[in-house]
Amino acid sequence: MKILVTGGAGFIGSHLAEALLERGGHVVCVDNLRLGSKDLIRHCFDDPRFEFYEFDVCDTEKLGALFAERAFDRVYHLAANSDIQKSGADPAIDYHDTFLTTVAILDAMRKHNVKELLFASTSAVYGDKRTLLREDAGALSPISYYGAAKLASEAFISAYAAMNGLAVNIIRFPNVVGERLTHGAIFDFIAKLKANPRELEILGNGRQDKPYIYVADLVAAMLAMEYTAGVEIFNAGVETSTTVTRIADIVCEEMGLKNVEYKFTGGEVGWAGDVPRFQYDLAKIHAFGWTAGHTSDEAVRLAVRGSIR
Repeated sequence: MKILVTGGAGFIGSHLAEALLERGGHVVCVDNLRLGSKDLIRHCFDDPRFEFYEFDVCDTEKLGALFAERAFDRVYHLAANSDIQKSGADPAIDYHDTFLTTVAILDAMRKHNVKELLFASTSAVYGDKRTLLREDAGALSPISYYGAAKLASEAFISAYAAMNGLAVNIIRFPNVVGERLTHGAIFDFIAKLKANPRELEILGNGRQDKPYIYVADLVAAMLAMEYTAGVEIFNAGVETSTTVTRIADIVCEEMGLKNVEYKFTGGEVGWAGDVPRFQYDLAKIHAFGWTAGHTSDEAVRLAVRGSIR
């Protein structure tokens, strides 16, 4: 298969590209490198079935030319702004990087008759519900620009699928952790503790409690998807969760640090748009046949070990 991975030089995208190559695919990666890095995919460059292009997916001229040249069988659309705090100060980031990238991909698929799409969505589309989150939940009310852009993307995907006969899998996943992290609590805690191993600033009250999925488990879910006409939505996650304070404890343990003073900034959330706690209903994806191989705490610990090597 000829496969396009947008955002393929990012944290998740680099793992996905690697796994697709291992399965025998011809992988074309497009990334603007604002969040991604060639270093994350450098090990793929020696494979003749791997191609990398540095440009913005919203550059429809370049994107259209690539679609015309490569005749893709499937698109994995991961290109997006994944830094919710960053877009909180500038909503235009998510409008461009998260929503408009999706519209550009959908229209390129329409024009070049590409039918299969996997879209990387997010738990942020649900908003702050404090209930078990089901794929068929009622009205969705995101509280971050990121969540809103992902939900708007899902709406456009629904329309394009109906109008153009697309086969789409939408995977809504929570916090993803593992080797090659580029941002997030684990990344920040390690950097802070390297600078000052005696104390650690923690945003919020430290009781924020969320599921964390190991990146290899998420990639396995993406590769397990089947493609039939229409749109299927899956929550992909774990049944366990980890508090921010527990993450700090694991980071300190793995770095061999003791008696670190935690300094909490206070409040239920770490930043505007943060959802302090949630849990998925995973019945649908479990019935499909996929289950994560690691608990939330295990995923966090593996991510820390991979980040401090």
